[in-house]
Amino acid sequence: MQMSKKVLLPLATMAAAGAIAVGSGATFTSQSNNTVSAVTSGTLSQSNSKDGGAVFNLTNMKPGDTLNGSLTLTNTGSLPATFSLTETASTNGFTGDNLSLVITNTTTGTPVYNGTFGGLVDGTKNDLGVVQPGVATTYKFTVKLATTTPNADQGKTASASYQWDSIQLNGETTNQ
Repeated sequence: MQMSKKVLLPLATMAAAGAIAVGSGATFTSQSNNTVSAVTSGTLSQSNSKDGGAVFNLTNMKPGDTLNGSLTLTNTGSLPATFSLTETASTNGFTGDNLSLVITNTTTGTPVYNGTFGGLVDGTKNDLGVVQPGVATTYKFTVKLATTTPNADQGKTASASYQWDSIQLNGETTNQ
């Protein structure tokens, strides 16, 4: 009988180990990883070919004279933006509409303003549309003193200051 004890003991040990292995719930596993994900913000900036300077400046205008000035704005940032023009302050000592101003986007041929000098509402932004990164836009200012300007307008002056703004486009999401 000793032989059967020797055989039964290893069999009992194997049966117990098998029960533990079946009851352990062994499962397959898998893993994957990503490197560090990164986000970099875009930039919003512009250059103005006459930044801080006058678009035009003329003295001794006479009836019938026309003065042209221009400047180029470039979206130097990495984001598309809506650009606008604001007349921040203006004075016009000429009577009626004797002194006129035309502002044209010469890049697209789009009129921006056509009326009396200083006629843009001071402090009101005038939408110029969306400008993509790296795009340059040229604006031409044409000032004209009417040929019918009366003697009463001799020695009169007019001036205006302008501000160019750019605002990033909102609500854009890129999925990659």
